[in-house]
Amino acid sequence: MSSAVDWQVFTRAELSIFYFRSETVLPVWTPLENAEMAIRYPMAVGLKKGHPVTKNVTKPRHSRRRGRLTKHSKFVRDMIREVCGFAPYERRAMELLKVSKDKRALKFIKKRVGTHIRAKRKREELSNILAAMRKAAAKKE
Repeated sequence: MSSAVDWQVFTRAELSIFYFRSETVLPVWTPLENAEMAIRYPMAVGLKKGHPVTKNVTKPRHSRRRGRLTKHSKFVRDMIREVCGFAPYERRAMELLKVSKDKRALKFIKKRVGTHIRAKRKREELSNILAAMRKAAAKKE
């Protein structure tokens, strides 16, 4: 093979043979310029090996949205929070968070809600509420 070569997509085997036999240094992989979709792999696998391919971008499945908060459910939860206030265990956890006892608050909430991940989420929610209350108090003054 000569050192003056048109830039094209080679298979890995061809590229490695050319790389070791020539004096010129070639980049191992050259990205495609005009691909509309995102390139996942530069080479196709199988019979058409060496052919540049683009990955099909698929829409996420509807089943993936399970657990995501909707506008309506957020509105309902905020309304309930406004009417009912906080549960006694939440008030105690907020007191612990006020005096920087984060670990103790996490252990306390975990005992009440059951799992570590739910407890972390609840602690984060309560600390965000405390921060918002502090911000509102500072704005008032």
